[in-house]
Amino acid sequence: MSSSRFAFVSSDVPDARAARDALAARYGEVPVEEAEIIVALGGDGFLLQTLRETMSSGRKVYGMNRGTIGFLMNEYRVGGLPERIAAALPETIRPLEMEAVTQDGETVSALAINEVALWRQSYQTAKIRITVDDHVRLEELSCDGVMVATPAGSTAYNLSAHGPILPLDAPLLALTPVSPFRPRNWRGALLSNRSTVRFDILEPGKRPVNAAADHTEVKAATSVTVRESPTKTATLLFDPSHSWNERILSEQFRY
Repeated sequence: MSSSRFAFVSSDVPDARAARDALAARYGEVPVEEAEIIVALGGDGFLLQTLRETMSSGRKVYGMNRGTIGFLMNEYRVGGLPERIAAALPETIRPLEMEAVTQDGETVSALAINEVALWRQSYQTAKIRITVDDHVRLEELSCDGVMVATPAGSTAYNLSAHGPILPLDAPLLALTPVSPFRPRNWRGALLSNRSTVRFDILEPGKRPVNAAADHTEVKAATSVTVRESPTKTATLLFDPSHSWNERILSEQFRY
């Protein structure tokens, strides 16, 4: 693969900026809007930002880790980049669409590649009604929070809340509570990726709840609707030696 259609972007971390400059000097680059491949240097958060910015553009994103964890990233190496990208395996990611209504009557829409999460805004436990495809499934969940996670996001906040890890090609969403108090034994659900989930905040004045689609935060929500986008996509490239499915399997067998 020719490097003449690469664009290099980086986070503000010094190591990431230095890596971006080194790769651009070695391989040359074009502006992002002219690129076929965007090489993102940083951590997982920066990669998600890059995917959101290039959503449905047809550009593919190849991440190299210059951050902290880098679960979504490939190993950083300067040499052989065109060959690595030519051999890379593409994975299509579909984001979640969030529509949140606030106590002031404002409606906020945002996309999430990892998850849409709700959590209590004060010391009071949140009380939330959960409806799936117009059918009320939980009349009242008392909890610190709750989320809908994509397969791409299932190893992030969802995993820390003891939610399931999902293969990237699984047609599923994870519905996962955070510190559920009542029903105490409820541990969440696996839903079809065609499902629409609605959260209604009970007693929003007394028990305020915030919502976030990845890093887009909405304060004092009264209802939040979540569905997988039927039209928007992003493409992420992985080295064959460390594919997404291999990472998922490795994570599930960690002890």
